[in-house]
Amino acid sequence: MPPRETLLLIDGHAAAYRAFYAIRNLTGPDGTPTNAIFGFVKAFQRARELIKPSHLAVAWDGGLDEQRTDILPGYKSERDPMPDDLEPQLDAIVEWLEASGVPSIFEEGVEADDSIATLARQAEAADRFTVIASPDKDFFQLLNENIGLLNPNDKSGTVWGAEQVQAKTGVLPGQIIDWLSLVGDAVDDIPGVRGVGPKTAAKWLEQFGTLETLLQSIDEIQPERFRVPLDKLREDLARNQKLVRLREDLPLPSAPSNLAPGSADHEQLHALYTRWGFRGLRQSLEDSRQQDLF
Repeated sequence: MPPRETLLLIDGHAAAYRAFYAIRNLTGPDGTPTNAIFGFVKAFQRARELIKPSHLAVAWDGGLDEQRTDILPGYKSERDPMPDDLEPQLDAIVEWLEASGVPSIFEEGVEADDSIATLARQAEAADRFTVIASPDKDFFQLLNENIGLLNPNDKSGTVWGAEQVQAKTGVLPGQIIDWLSLVGDAVDDIPGVRGVGPKTAAKWLEQFGTLETLLQSIDEIQPERFRVPLDKLREDLARNQKLVRLREDLPLPSAPSNLAPGSADHEQLHALYTRWGFRGLRQSLEDSRQQDLF
């Protein structure tokens, strides 16, 4: 039986931010910042070489999900504004992706996480394996034998599944929504239960299985001091579940089958590398073109 096709989905903004803060003081010949571009390109190339996908795309945030902001007006409201030096580099990264024949996914009002979740489930239904490249723990809820995670914080290059999620959080992927609902998510400004940390939440879910069962058995909760707060926070916890749960049914214009990479425009890539002063990448491009001639 031939191996299954693999879809690689990259969390674009997460990768760009990571590159921006990992590399400092890198500019092109004209003095414009290029640190995020360079770091993104190198990370993308490493992920592509490691996974060797048949299909791939980079998903970008198109704004906050209206349903979530209706539920919690403060959702993601405390995030710092994008650094001035990063914003123009995002357009340059998209330009590089186009020259490389790599699709970008961007929908107004749609968060990248939801685009990725939708495409991963569509790929799963079509018997494709999906690897999500992102450090975002929200994706843990999707992982199974058909969907894995390439976590850039894990230098081993392991594609994460249920085993790695449980080792990291103490719970299985199917319990991540309940776990995050209890703990909260400071990155997304989702408040959890005061005083409940990851280990306590994991211990409860190991005992009760689900948040629903936990709340039905509230008189058995230990330590006892959490019983009253949990009882009072039932509506907040239900709200948190809705906020944390990724949307998997968005009407995206691109299906996984349409995400096969196109041919790279070598001349355009050469021009971009020259403009940005990426001599090593330009030389690698020239070497690969020479090899293609023989």
